[in-house]
Order: sequence, then structure tokens, then C-alpha cells
Amino acid sequence: MKRNHAAVALVSVCSILALSVRIVHSQGKVAPSTVPVHMVITGQAVKDNSEIAVLRSENLQVKVGKDVIKIEHLIPARDDNAALQLFVLIDDTCETSALGNNLNDLREFISAQSASTMVGVAYMSNATIQVTQNLVADHALAAKALRLPRGSSSSMDSPYLSLVSLVKSWPQQKVRREVLMISDGIDRLRGETSFSSPFPSSSIGGRGLEPRPGGTTPNTMPTISLDADTASNVSQRYGVIVHSIYATGVGRLGRNAWEAQLGQSGVAKITDETGGEYFALGTQNAVSFKPYLDRLQRIFDNQYFLVLQVTPRKKEGLQRVRISTEVANADISSANSVWVPASGG
Repeated sequence: MKRNHAAVALVSVCSILALSVRIVHSQGKVAPSTVPVHMVITGQAVKDNSEIAVLRSENLQVKVGKDVIKIEHLIPARDDNAALQLFVLIDDTCETSALGNNLNDLREFISAQSASTMVGVAYMSNATIQVTQNLVADHALAAKALRLPRGSSSSMDSPYLSLVSLVKSWPQQKVRREVLMISDGIDRLRGETSFSSPFPSSSIGGRGLEPRPGGTTPNTMPTISLDADTASNVSQRYGVIVHSIYATGVGRLGRNAWEAQLGQSGVAKITDETGGEYFALGTQNAVSFKPYLDRLQRIFDNQYFLVLQVTPRKKEGLQRVRISTEVANADISSANSVWVPASGG
């Protein structure tokens, strides 16, 4: 009889333990952990020059991957939260005439920045950068660091790798970090980049058509630089927004309309995917940068810090993000992706 009671008690204990394990396991599935991620978004108007609506978290819908994401905070980037670090990045392969009097427009733009904005100036050449003025709150000092581009090419000119060099060397802080890049976007370092084409090789002109060993010619034609992808991904990885103004470059490639369009496409890809703006008047130089800079200032004045709670994956990496609103005449500019740390990381 005692043996029966002991057996019943043992079975009961085992059942309770098994039930507890199932409950803990079930709770783990119901409430996965999340991590906070930060990004900067810009409120814009669908119709140009109309009033820009104020964004509120209850009027935004955010998806990261396929998941609808909770908005933790939406903070206007003004007053105590207005800190901005801005690098003006000029391509030394630009023709000096492409900037000319526009340097004065840039100086006035820099001088007019608020006290909460730090400005740096750097020049792109040889796939890297030459900083003429590091980030400084003294706007007159930053404006003074501007000079005309050298108007010459080197052996390794790539605006994309120069941008990567800047972004990777930029200390991370919880402030807005943005770049104004002035370039034609032509990759003079990897100019032979090409992609498969459905057209016969005899019908395609331009670069990338050297015969292969054995006398065959590849069905290829030039396309945007592969480093444009790298520059875009690195900028999104570190939360840097890139804006750009087109300016013509020197040499044979700078005069080639096809190359200029490819360069514009590469830069436009980066600005779009990082949440920035691209300013261009076809492949012509702008008479004045002022309208572009006025538009850029309007962008700075309508930005927000967005904090999300995102479910991490096993590995850290960029996750696709989509932000939308149903507010009338409201448009939102943001990066295509946000960096999410690994689960448990």
C-alpha cells in the first residue's frame, strides 16, 4: 500500500515538472526579446513648397522585414535634440568652373547653420579623403576651409570608396550625421565594371568590350560602380544620411554623357537608400547651389529621431525597413535598412 502511494506521488511530481517546462517554453515563444534601434527620418510634403505636416508616432506605420514594429519614441530633431554633424565632401576631380561662385553659396550655407550644428570639410581623391577642417562648431572656420577642387584626376579616384573612408572613420554618436557630397559620381578607379547584356556585342559601344581569350567578345556594357552598393550599405550600417549635388568632372569621362548618367545613377542610389536627397540639373552644372541648399536646410529642419523595438536575428545585420503614413500631403524620407544587433548581442 505504501509502495502504491509512493509511486502515485512520484508520478505527480514528474507531471508538475513537465508542465512547468512546457509553460516556460511556451512563454519564451509568446514573448521574444527585442532590441532598440535608432534612425533619423525626414518629414516632407508630397506637393513641393506646401506646408510640411508634423509627424506623430500614432500616424506612422513601420515594418522591419515582414514584422509590424512598435515605435518606442519619435523625437523632433530640434531644441535640445537638434545636434547635427555635417560633412561637406567635395570631389577633387570636379572642374573648377563647376563650383566657381557656388563656393560662396556653400560658405553662406555653412555660416547660417545653427549653433547645434558642427561642420567638417573634406576633399575626395585617390579613393580616400583629405580633411581640410574636422568637425567644428565654429562655422566661420569651416567656411574658410573650402577651396576650389583641384580639377585633376589621380590613379585611384572613386567617390564611393572615398565616402566609405569618411563614414568608417567617423566616431559614432547619438546625433544626426549627414554628408553633402559634391561629385559627378564617375568611378574612375573601376571604370571597366559591366553587366550581362541581351544585345549582340557588335551593337554596343563604350568600355568593357575587350575580346576574351580565344577571340570571343562578352555581351557586356558599363553600369554603375559596384562600390555604390558598398558605400550605400556602409552608410546605412552606421546611420549616415548622404545628400549630393551634381558637378561635372574633368577629362574624357567627365565629358561623356553616358558616363555622367551612370555616375548620377550611382550617387542617386546612395542618397535614396540612405534617406537623403540628390540635386541635379540633368548633366549640366547648376548656375547656383542656393536653391539646392535652401531645400537641404528645409530637410534639416524637419527631421526626427525614431526609436524602434525590433526582434533581432541570430546574426547582426541590416534589415529592410518601410515607413509610411496616411496623413494628407505627408511624405517620409528614410534609409532603406536599419542595423539590428544579433540576438543576445
